[in-house]
Amino acid sequence: MPTCENCNNKWSWKQTIIKTASLDPTLICPYCGKKQYQTQKSKTKGGFLIVIVLLPLFIQNLFDIPGAVLFSLFPILMIVVILLYPFIVELSNKEEYINFFRDKQ
Repeated sequence: MPTCENCNNKWSWKQTIIKTASLDPTLICPYCGKKQYQTQKSKTKGGFLIVIVLLPLFIQNLFDIPGAVLFSLFPILMIVVILLYPFIVELSNKEEYINFFRDKQ
């Protein structure tokens, strides 16, 4: 579970889901009220977690699985991702961006 860098309080699973469900990158700590941001490493891990939901599509290419079974896996895997997501969230006091255009000197 994420821990606030200011007050060192650990967020609950429910607080983490509610705070990260917003499109706003600023996450307000429920304990101290200070701004927190999800680390870039944490965002990357979350992106890989989403790939798990798409796993049945890759499995379909390898094995002949009936469509009903394939589509029933999507909601199950989505629930698994939602359950696991708060455990990979890490917080920082500073907002981080991906630097695609690094200055070459």
